Amino acid sequence: MNNTVQNTLSKLLKLNPETTQLSTISSGHINSTWLLTHFEQRFIVQKLNTHVFKYPAQIVSNAQLIEQHLNTKQKQNNYPLDIVKHISTGNNAYLTMLNEEPYRVLNYIEHSYSEDIVKNPEQAHQAALAFGTFASALHDFDTATLHTVIDDFHNLAMRFEQLNTAITHSDESRLNRSKKDIEFCLSQQHLVNELKAITQHLPIRVCHNDTKINNMLYCSKTHKAKAVIDLDTCMPGFLLHDFGDMVRTFCCAEAEDSTSLDKVVIRKEVFEALVKGYLAPLKPILSKQEQLSLLLGAKIMPLMLSVRFLTDYLNNDVYFKTAYPEHNLVRTQNQLALYKNILVNEAWMYETLMKQ
Repeated sequence: MNNTVQNTLSKLLKLNPETTQLSTISSGHINSTWLLTHFEQRFIVQKLNTHVFKYPAQIVSNAQLIEQHLNTKQKQNNYPLDIVKHISTGNNAYLTMLNEEPYRVLNYIEHSYSEDIVKNPEQAHQAALAFGTFASALHDFDTATLHTVIDDFHNLAMRFEQLNTAITHSDESRLNRSKKDIEFCLSQQHLVNELKAITQHLPIRVCHNDTKINNMLYCSKTHKAKAVIDLDTCMPGFLLHDFGDMVRTFCCAEAEDSTSLDKVVIRKEVFEALVKGYLAPLKPILSKQEQLSLLLGAKIMPLMLSVRFLTDYLNNDVYFKTAYPEHNLVRTQNQLALYKNILVNEAWMYETLMKQ
């Protein structure tokens, strides 16, 4: 962020630019984020990525509607977590265009910290509890009021269509190197029909759609769940996707591009903690069918990411950033290893999930 933008935002917040300090917050892969400090006051400043979010006003609108709903719940003592809030930069404006780029200001949640990796079951329990509490508080929210900020975000059928197109146009060398992975992915297309069949009977809910551990905050004093953050991908959807992405990102200790495939496995103690935390606040509102659908989500999310990595590999790496030529193929094989391990443990996971 240049000095002109910093000075302008400081003035809009009625702060003296000469006494404000700015530091970069490194977490997050989409938007650019900074911490703006003015003596004891602290604010989060974000520049929204318009390549990903083509209509930033819709992002802000969605987040504010959710914020208002959670505020009401909190006043009724029905929402124990802190709430991310947009701060006006004057004239009730919550999105400011500077140098033709959109900026917003959010409250800074004090006495908090985030994690990038689930280190133990208790961390998983607290993170899942936060996401479950968030979803539960929004069970009576009118999802029709939310914008769909990214079309087909979790459209498994479309991802397979993209893979088939990529197979048709890929060069022979990449096709040969990924032949076994292509064959396996295509053999799993039955999940498209399973997903279609079950979602016809599920309620559409507010989904976070990015339930990684670093999208919630822990309390630095108690180490309990403190806040759910990063609401940019909140859209109408099915809870199976949120649960599935937690399984995908919480339960395996290896990175998405690890080549130690024998270690790409579900940590059972972490899965158990995740299930207990997520279902604790949601149990009163979930039907047995919706609860069962969560297991399908656990299978779909690593498979869908596998298909996306493989598609990008066959398309010569045009979407995901890569560090070496086979990077996307390695990622594909990593996520397929996780998917296969979930299949091996499916009966145990079903029992664990349904006994809660």
